[in-house]
Amino acid sequence: MKPLRIALTKGRLEKDTVALFEKMGYDCEAVRNKGRRLILPVGDSLEVVLAKAADVITYVEHGVCDMGVVGKDTIMENGSSFYEVLDLGFGHCRFALAAPQGADFWSGYSARTIATKYPATARAFFESRGMDVDIIKIEGSVELAPLLGLSDAIVDIVETGTTLRENGLEIVEEVCPISARLIVNVASLKLRKREIEALVSRMERETRKEKGETK
Repeated sequence: MKPLRIALTKGRLEKDTVALFEKMGYDCEAVRNKGRRLILPVGDSLEVVLAKAADVITYVEHGVCDMGVVGKDTIMENGSSFYEVLDLGFGHCRFALAAPQGADFWSGYSARTIATKYPATARAFFESRGMDVDIIKIEGSVELAPLLGLSDAIVDIVETGTTLRENGLEIVEEVCPISARLIVNVASLKLRKREIEALVSRMERETRKEKGETK
């Protein structure tokens, strides 16, 4: 039977997932020494595809990959035609609303302008607060927008908050926590249910062990 194909988000999530597989006993030598290759074997039963975060979701949704590892931020922004089956417990950060230091973001009645790389997530957050906002999508350093007077605030991913502070911004409110998630193609879960569930169970056990949980 062909190996299960799992798409990994390039970069830190890739490294953390490979480390998890190695703790589970998989041979990840091919991924560790991948060169320019993007499809790589992990043992005999898995095949890794390296991709950008949004493409991981595309590959899983279209069934060319059975599973994927991607941040919750990408899931919130890019779709849900798949099963989200496991919080892997790494890649921790958070979505946050940030504004210039000392600004009273919530006061007044005029519509606020928000700059963000994540318009769907930002829009959902402000709708939940009953606020009408204008959203501008930014592809690069979103911190620039309020500094240039383009926006009143930003919604972005925050890890330490250092970049915000160095650019005169501060967190107004945390939107939600983020971590790496395991997603599964809908058809694959039906056709290869036993294999996928066995792998998910092994990953869950190792993840619990890392957290110090024994159940």
